[in-house]
Amino acid sequence: MSNQRDLDMVHLRLILVSGKTQDFTFSPNDSATDIAKHVFDNWPAGWEEERVSSPSILRLIFQGRFLHGNVTLGALKLPPGRTTVMHLVARETLPEPNSHGQRNREKTTESNCCLLL
Repeated sequence: MSNQRDLDMVHLRLILVSGKTQDFTFSPNDSATDIAKHVFDNWPAGWEEERVSSPSILRLIFQGRFLHGNVTLGALKLPPGRTTVMHLVARETLPEPNSHGQRNREKTTESNCCLLL
């Protein structure tokens, strides 16, 4: 049954602000906090210039949103067998989940942009 377990694994390609990438494999049960700790503990050799002081400041961004620490990969319903790209950034704190009406904005057609002349 190890093949089934391999199929259930989630393949992530993490991208740093510098543009450097690294592929990792995780369980669907792994949370954003678990991933940050794993990456910190297994920091890629090519990422030395970007090394951070603590896993607690590593944040994942998926589809433009910060993943809060308790969010699991399984909860994101990522396509099995495919590599999913996420950004990895160093940031002390996260915005609140509903900050700036982000969730509500998706469900409306009104635009909140302006044009400066």
